[in-house]
Order: sequence, then structure tokens, then C-alpha cells
Amino acid sequence: MNTWQEGRPGGGGNPYGGNGGGGAAYGPGDGGTAAEPPLPAGLNPRGPGAPAPRQPRSQPQSQGQPQGQPPQGRPPQAPGYGPAQGYGQPGQGYGQPGARPSVPAQGTPGGAGRPGGPGSAPGGPIAPGGPQSPAAARPGRWPRRRIVKWSVFGVLIALMVTTVSTWFWADSKINHENVLTDYPGRPAAGKGTNWLIVGSDSRNGLSDSQEEDLHTGHAGGKRSDSMMILHVGDNGNTLMSIPRDSWVPIPEHAGENGKPVKAATSKINSAFASGGGKLLTQTVETNTGIRIDHYAEIGFAGFVGIVDSVGGVDMCIEQDVQDKDSGLDLKAGCQSLDGTQALAFVRQRHQMADQDLGRMRNQQKFLGALAKQAASPATVLNPFTFYPLVSSGLGTLIVDDDAGLTDLGSLFLAMKDVNGGSGKSITVPIANPDFKTNTGESAVKWDAAKAKQVFDAFKNDTAVPDVK
Repeated sequence: MNTWQEGRPGGGGNPYGGNGGGGAAYGPGDGGTAAEPPLPAGLNPRGPGAPAPRQPRSQPQSQGQPQGQPPQGRPPQAPGYGPAQGYGQPGQGYGQPGARPSVPAQGTPGGAGRPGGPGSAPGGPIAPGGPQSPAAARPGRWPRRRIVKWSVFGVLIALMVTTVSTWFWADSKINHENVLTDYPGRPAAGKGTNWLIVGSDSRNGLSDSQEEDLHTGHAGGKRSDSMMILHVGDNGNTLMSIPRDSWVPIPEHAGENGKPVKAATSKINSAFASGGGKLLTQTVETNTGIRIDHYAEIGFAGFVGIVDSVGGVDMCIEQDVQDKDSGLDLKAGCQSLDGTQALAFVRQRHQMADQDLGRMRNQQKFLGALAKQAASPATVLNPFTFYPLVSSGLGTLIVDDDAGLTDLGSLFLAMKDVNGGSGKSITVPIANPDFKTNTGESAVKWDAAKAKQVFDAFKNDTAVPDVK
């Protein structure tokens, strides 16, 4: 029996103190159950009476070995993830003689400063006060370039959605009417694009008080107050007015009771009163030989609404105007006309020496100025003017079935060009502005030869001759 352990603290078999708790790796024992058997004297490397060697906690750094480098002959290992001590190694497992469970070193999983170990900060792998990288020391932030890129992308998406939504909303405001129909002898399609623009005296949309304020009267139905052909082509845009009292043949058509009305010669505005835009278009086509590609019609309420939505239209009046019938009272000079004044201005004729012909010139001049202001960036890019303009203008505008927003945009731009000097404004060449008809009426008779030159230029998209 070896007695080399006798007299040592903790008694036999407990190299870490205690009172004889043999086999216990930690803490005090209570007396000797299952005591660790002593090593034979010949097998004890320390000699007789020396305790069993303890398992080192960590491998000491070899002298001359650079710090952080593994000893020669041993493959490098990730810090804290080497072979676990105390798990199946001879003499190192739990319950092995003389073994003591390894305590995880600081920095290893489960050790100090590691997840789950002492000093581990909640929500982060690094304990406070420990070494931290710059990225871990502050919360994650997007680079400024990425923020700018995504901000621009978001703005573009918002603009795209707004544009598409506005387009469909505006398109839903347009009133379509089937006015361009085929019939025997209809002129063939020519070059360029020809619009028939009609201003009617329709009171639709006006209250009784508005009719009083606008001096429109209370007549039902609608008659043409003005009509023009706008030619858009490669040789410049031309706006040609057609006098509403033009004495022309009216084609056969269906009457109000559905019975056919025979063809007859009459004032051209009677075609609009009898058969609306469809009969008026056919009448214009058969008398000019010009095929109409698009049709646009606007009444009193729509005209006033458009002018007011753009904040008025700037006009220069050549002379004082006072007209009881239209209610117009203007002084000579440049000024801004609101909707009520503008409507009276384009309707008044009694102070004009040539009556209807003078009124047509005022209409052309005003429509050009209106188109210029409506198509300006200050109007289109300002939602407080653009949306009221679309709502009031398109809500009362009547166009053919094939006309869309793109076509209306080209119409406004062409009208703007006419007013800007890159186009021209003319009237159908007239032979007699006070032609006496066989019914005793006073009408306007065209100059057939000169008118044909203008009509041919429209059909062939050639330069319009200067004829009067």
C-alpha cells in the first residue's frame, strides 16, 4: 500500500483538496467513496510519492514562435474551435482518473466574451469593453450613394404612376361622337391631317343665371357659331375659317322624324342645326373636296371654363369695344380677358365693318393665344392649372371616335404654331360677302377658282397660296 498521498490535503485520490472525496474532480469530498487508485511507483513520472500530473489548460506558446502562429508540424486551427478537451480524450474525460473538466478559455465558444459565456452582451457577440471592429462598433448604415440612387428611383416610379393615372383620368373625360362616317362619293384621304373645329352656341352646362351673365339667351339645341379647318402638314400649319353664312349645297340627310330631307342649297350652319357634326362634316367635305380626319366641337360652357382655368388670356384690343348683344365692354390696349369677356369677344360682330368676317379674325386670333397659353410649361407643369384645364376643357369637348389625347395634343401645338408665326390664318376666298339668295337672304358666296387652289393645297399638303 502506497502512502505517498497520506497527509496531503483532501486525502487519497483527490489532487484538488477536499476531505477524501475520491473520484471527485472539483470541490471538497466527504470521505473516500470510490477513491482514485494511486499510480504505481514505477509508472509515476515524478517519482515515488509525487501526485499525478495535471492536464494543462492550454498549450504554451513555443519560444521563438510568432504570436498567433501554430507550432511547427501542427495544422492551423480556428481560434476557440480546436479539439475539445474533456470529451473522449484519454485521461481528460469526465470521471477519468486524475482528470479535470476543461474551462473554456476566454474568446472560445461559451467562454468569456462569447455568446452564452460570461460577459456576453445581450444581442451581440462582443462583451462591453472588449476589442471591437469598426463595423461592429456602430449600427449598419446605407452608403450615401445607395440612398441617392433609391431616392431617385422612388421619384421616377412616383412620376410614372402619376403620369399613367393622369392619362387614363384625362382620357375618360373625353366625349366621343361618331361624326366621321363613310358615304358614297366621300373624298379620298389626302396628305397631312385635317381637323374640323366647331364652336357651337350650345347652352349645355350653363345655369339660368350663367346664361344671363354671359348674354347667351335661352335658346335650345345648338347652332354653329364658328367653324374652321386646321391643316397640319409638312409645309406649315394653316387655319382656315369658313363663314357660317356660306351659301353651299347641303347633302341629302335624315330629318328629325327620320324621313329623308332632299339635298338643297342653304347656309352652311343649317347643316349643323339639322344634322349635327355628322351632316356638317359631310357638307364641308363635299364642298371642299378635303377629307376630314378629326373633329372637335366645344360649346359656350366649355369655352368659358378653359379660359378661366388658365387664368385668362392676354389679348391686345385695337379699339374700344362696346356691344350690347354680347355684353362686351373693353378699352383698347393689351389686357387679360377672363372667360366671360373672352366669350363676348369672339361672338361680337356689330362693331366690325365686315361683320362675320371681322368676327372670324378675332376668333382666329383669340384661339391662337389660348392655345399658346394652354400649351405653355407654366400651365402644363402646374397641377393647379393643368387639372382644371383638363377637367373643364375635355369635359365639354366633343371629338370623333378615333381622336385621343395624343391627337388633341398635336391640335393644341399646331394652333400654337399658327399664332407663333410658323403657320398662317386665312379665310375661304370670298367672291361676294353680301350675296342675295333666291330666298331673299344675305349670304356669303365663295370664289370658286381661288378656293379650289387653297383646297388642293390642303389635300396635297403643299404650300397654301396667298389668295384673297
